[in-house]
Amino acid sequence: MGIKSYNPTSPGRRGMSGYTFEEITRDKPEKSLTISVKEKAGRNFQGKVTVRHRGSGVKHKLRTVDFRRDKIDIPARVAAIEYDPNRSARIALLYYVDGEKRYILAPLGLEVGQTVMSGEKAEIKPGNTLPLKLIPSGTPIHNIELNRGKGAQLVRSAGTAAQLMVKEGQYALIRMPSGEIRRVNAECMATIGQVGNVDHQNITYGKAGRRRLMGWRPTVRGSAMSPRNHPHGGGEGRSPRGMNPKTLWGKPALGKKTRQPKPSDKLIVKRRGK
Repeated sequence: MGIKSYNPTSPGRRGMSGYTFEEITRDKPEKSLTISVKEKAGRNFQGKVTVRHRGSGVKHKLRTVDFRRDKIDIPARVAAIEYDPNRSARIALLYYVDGEKRYILAPLGLEVGQTVMSGEKAEIKPGNTLPLKLIPSGTPIHNIELNRGKGAQLVRSAGTAAQLMVKEGQYALIRMPSGEIRRVNAECMATIGQVGNVDHQNITYGKAGRRRLMGWRPTVRGSAMSPRNHPHGGGEGRSPRGMNPKTLWGKPALGKKTRQPKPSDKLIVKRRGK
């Protein structure tokens, strides 16, 4: 994976960087594994905006990625490494020996022609998926389940990896990329290795138009609005807030804890933090 820079032919190009796509081996996705999705633009079933600053963007099809890895003890050959516009990571196209095709997240070091497998008989190598109870302590892992059989929910972004620290009874202790340490049922599945495309965090978009193509609309500062439109608005010149930071609807912001309690919170041993 490499990063390319552009000649400063315009202010937007100055400092902009992009991917070289040298690891991509196939241009078009597998047709049987794609779904057409209508753009919701951040709106719910009533048509009301529930997520701000979303909309427009380039139309693309959704690739159905296998997060369950439930084809147990069936080997598969890596047929291609592809670009996925829906996520930061690359995806790998697998051809199973029984004829089925599936997409998985492409871990770092996975190449075309290699064989991967999921199940208790799988080897400890990148791309293979095993229960946490069978993975050696200290192994970097990704694509981790929270509930057995539900599918992976943790550590799926480009360049991320968690570390399996120790196994205690029915639980495994995992250090997350954020620094959080939590318990996960040792029967849950996880994939060996680090998610590929590690240079994703080093990309510089360069201009607003590139973000618009990705479906992100402009975000206006509250201090740039009028008092009727935002609590921070109004005043002559650059004015201080004059109050605790608030959202557009007057609720506390910037430091206010907004995380809702979840049943899995009791399994957190150490919160993320500085």
